[in-house]
This record gives sequence, C-alpha cells and structure tokens, in this order.
Amino acid sequence: MTDLSALDGATIAFDLDGTLVDSAPDLIGTLNVILQQEGVAPLPLEEARPFIGHGARRLIERGFAAQGRPLSAEHMPALFERFLAHYNEHSADLTRPYPGVVECLAEMKAAGARLAVCTNKLTGLSTPILEKLDLARFFDAVVGADSAPAPKPDPRHLIFAVEAAGGRIERAVMVGDASTDAGAARAAKAPLILVSFGYTEIPAAELAPDILVDHFDQMANACVRLLTACPAQS
Repeated sequence: MTDLSALDGATIAFDLDGTLVDSAPDLIGTLNVILQQEGVAPLPLEEARPFIGHGARRLIERGFAAQGRPLSAEHMPALFERFLAHYNEHSADLTRPYPGVVECLAEMKAAGARLAVCTNKLTGLSTPILEKLDLARFFDAVVGADSAPAPKPDPRHLIFAVEAAGGRIERAVMVGDASTDAGAARAAKAPLILVSFGYTEIPAAELAPDILVDHFDQMANACVRLLTACPAQS
C-alpha cells in the first residue's frame, strides 16, 4: 500500500478534456453539427481529436480550416454562440471519466489533497459536466479560461486555480495531457504529470513531463513521488 501522506495539504490541479474525461465524442459531435449547418463535411473523430484543448473558438477554427474553409473573424461570433448552445445541451451525452478517475480522486481526497480543475474550457461548460458525471463533489475549485487572468499555457491560470482551491503553487502538481498544460506548469515552476491517452498533436512523451502515466491507477503514486522530490518551499 502506497503511503499517501505527502498528499495531505497539497493541491493537485487537473486539466479536464483528455485528462479527467473523454469528451471528444460530444465536442467533435457538436463541431460536426456546426460544420454540416454551414454545408461543410463532418470530420472523423480521430482526425479532429487533437484539435481539443485550446477552447471552443480554436476548435471551431481548426475544424473549418481542416476542411478547407477558413473562417473570417466576423463569422466566428455567431458560430461560437451556436456551438455553445448545442454543446451545453449535449456535453455529457457520450462524455465519460477515464478508467480509474473516480477511484483516484476519492483516494486523493481521503489522503487530504486539495483538488482543482484548471481547464481552457469555459467554467460554465465545465461545471455541468462534472456535476452530470458525479465528479464535482471531489473538487475544491473549477477554474475555466474565462475565470482566470489568462488561459493556459499562461502560468497565472494554474496559480489562480491552485489558490482558488486553497492551496499554494509551491505544494502543487499539474496533471494534464497537452502542451498548454506543460507550458503552464513549467512557467509556474510546478511539477508536471501528463497522461498518455489525451488530446495532443505533440505526443505527451515529447513534452518532457516529470512523469508520464498510462492509467489513473498510477496517478496518486506519481503525485506522491513528485511532492516528495519537491518539498514545500518556505
């Protein structure tokens, strides 16, 4: 049995899409609804999956560009509003936590960790998903890009999320799947764990995380290792 005492009082900040939950089916499903409304062919899930992680506007932009239909700036606001309206109604139709997530979060909370969600998704879209999937009960703070001083990879997003959960960046770990998470952690001088199964155009291993995990049953132990290696600064 792993000694999880190092988690007591520490803060673990998680990305949402591609880290805690597999949300690609609902996100890409909504993107394809918008594409088809505009007379553009839908995208295969696997092709569009790496476009996730930079916010809805960027997802829409990348989707249209991939089909040879770059968007004008004046067209984006209307598409964005239609995307949000549809996605808000279908954000948890097919979205599910990754295997081991619930058990891991419960284990960390029981060990005294503070947990935060630090996502480039809008806060108002993130919280309902967590509630529908019965994950909201584990988190001390949910901070989307709109609630932070600036979105990831800006370190202020991560620092703000950690502090919103009642923690300090000196005793925090960032858990994510992509370059935005890696950039925020490195700039904030926080330890970084990346999952190997998320949404990223650059393979997670190439982003040089402190630890790369393949399953959430490895997560608590990975956090303990990093917190023990990087004790709190005075």
